[in-house]
Amino acid sequence: MLTLASTPGNPVPPGGTLVTVHADDGIGLRVAHWRPTTRLVKGTVCLLQGRAEFIEKYYETITDLRRRGFAVVAFDWRGQGESQRQVADPHCGHVARFDDYRRDLKAIEDSILRPLMPHPHLCLAHSMGGAVALTGAMEGWLPFTRIVTVAPMLSIRMIRFPAAAYLLARVLHALGLGRRFIPRGKPTSIATNPFLGNRLSDDPARYARNAQAARAVGAGAVGDPSVAWIVGAFRAMAKLADPRAAASIRIPALVIAAGADPVCDTAITERFVGRMSSGFLLVLPDARHEILSERDAIRDDFWAAFDAFVPGSTAESTEAGEKVGALAMA
Repeated sequence: MLTLASTPGNPVPPGGTLVTVHADDGIGLRVAHWRPTTRLVKGTVCLLQGRAEFIEKYYETITDLRRRGFAVVAFDWRGQGESQRQVADPHCGHVARFDDYRRDLKAIEDSILRPLMPHPHLCLAHSMGGAVALTGAMEGWLPFTRIVTVAPMLSIRMIRFPAAAYLLARVLHALGLGRRFIPRGKPTSIATNPFLGNRLSDDPARYARNAQAARAVGAGAVGDPSVAWIVGAFRAMAKLADPRAAASIRIPALVIAAGADPVCDTAITERFVGRMSSGFLLVLPDARHEILSERDAIRDDFWAAFDAFVPGSTAESTEAGEKVGALAMA
């Protein structure tokens, strides 16, 4: 039976609907959706999680979006949260290939977004979810009119020797070990690591809240990734590193990068957005990787940029870009 975990500091937003949606290969996905808490409905925001995340981590963001007049769709990618696994160990963050995330998003589009949710549809994507969104925009299958992505996974900064790591992962994958943890991988969620020295947030209260939520969902908060996930991630990042990739994206996109991000390289993100014809960049200097779980001052800057960018129509893109530019200068 599907559930949404609730903890004292992180209650489930009321009024949601929780269902299972199946991708075309039969994988079951946990999906929740909410109506806005305002009379005026501005559209729908679909949350695209980062690796190892889960719906419970986004309750505060869901509440913030509903107060702004948006319906919200949140779901767990295959291999994490309470969505179906394809490996025996539920703590291993596994996907056979990154193209399977396209299958997941297509299932959400067909079963939830198109038949049930108000237009326009846009996405708010974090880290790995940002890589999926930007790939979909590049390849023409993304079902959204606007993209907002925070700290997108265009690089993995915490891998010291990426070329060697990719080579090792490919060798292990070729030996049939794709479903195994990466070498020295652990089943423990990164969200439960001690606050001191963490890579994710400088806000101790929100960090503790997320750690408590991770413990509440148990195996839903997966540990380290599988070998196949690493191979897929490097291939996805290589696609996006092609200078033609960013230039081919026509969907208006707001990219918000974390200036103190130890997970993804902000300089690479800046170069990527610089090649986009319809992309706007805001770097929040003091933010770590999880901008939506950061201190109030950082989150306030994020929401100011978000509110400036999502009026809805393509004709308003220039004005939105000017507002975001003013925020960046400030």
